[in-house]
Amino acid sequence: MSKICQITGKKAMVGNNVSHSNLKTKRKFDVNLFTKKFYWVEEDCWIDLNISANGLRTINKNGLDAALKKAAEKGYINL
Repeated sequence: MSKICQITGKKAMVGNNVSHSNLKTKRKFDVNLFTKKFYWVEEDCWIDLNISANGLRTINKNGLDAALKKAAEKGYINL
């Protein structure tokens, strides 16, 4: 499974490791991603989502149904 948040669409960024001598090598900044199970009341079922910490805050603020509808219209998840 790819490391992309299903609510916010966040994914890994690319940057540089910078040493003391100012040499630069490529590195990846991964997303704070974890798998969480939610009970979706409107559909009366459990769903598993790969979400970031920011996605979890979005669900807590707006509600699961609103967050899923917004993610579906942006194309991050298929409902």
